[in-house]
Amino acid sequence: MIRVLLVDDERLVCAHLRTLLSAADDLEVVGEAYDGAEAIEAVVRFRPDVVLMDLRMPDVDGITATARVTALPSPPKVVALTTFDVDDYVLRALQAGAVGFLLKSTAPEDLVALVRVAARGATVLSPEARRHLIEAGADRERARQRVAALTAREREVLAGLGAGLSNQQIARRLHLSEATVKGYVSRLLLELGCDNRTQAGLLAREAGLRG
Repeated sequence: MIRVLLVDDERLVCAHLRTLLSAADDLEVVGEAYDGAEAIEAVVRFRPDVVLMDLRMPDVDGITATARVTALPSPPKVVALTTFDVDDYVLRALQAGAVGFLLKSTAPEDLVALVRVAARGATVLSPEARRHLIEAGADRERARQRVAALTAREREVLAGLGAGLSNQQIARRLHLSEATVKGYVSRLLLELGCDNRTQAGLLAREAGLRG
């Protein structure tokens, strides 16, 4: 039997997953947890083979919980659950030790099969997640190409926009005058073909620039 722990702050989601997984003869849902802190305690208590971990939870989120669970002796395989955002949040879960991620809307037969795959330690991605991940990777590559020609200072200013900073805050961080930063921002919008600083900020995040 493959022992599965469900972690989601929405109890109805846990109930739905329990119903789907319990229909398989070789899967046993051994417990549920409703936040990241409970998840860590439940892993120690129930010793599951696989943990289906929601990422967006209050208090201790899924990324933090994943990192702590995978740091335990003989840890279970953690699969991140999402409603779907392939963004830094999901990718950070993989970096924290998750063996893959699935959409909560994954078809029941695919969900059961992928849990079995995860139990063997293989990387798991639902078909929809795989497609979106490929698309997200292409978007990031295009964003990196768009900012490649910028100077180091322009990249620093763009990173500030990505962090949601005002011109005044960027000026203070980079030891520049606010007027100078304003000039940089205007040139960046023109060079990058962005209509406003919000678009430029999104581009900065897609390109991996950190403010």
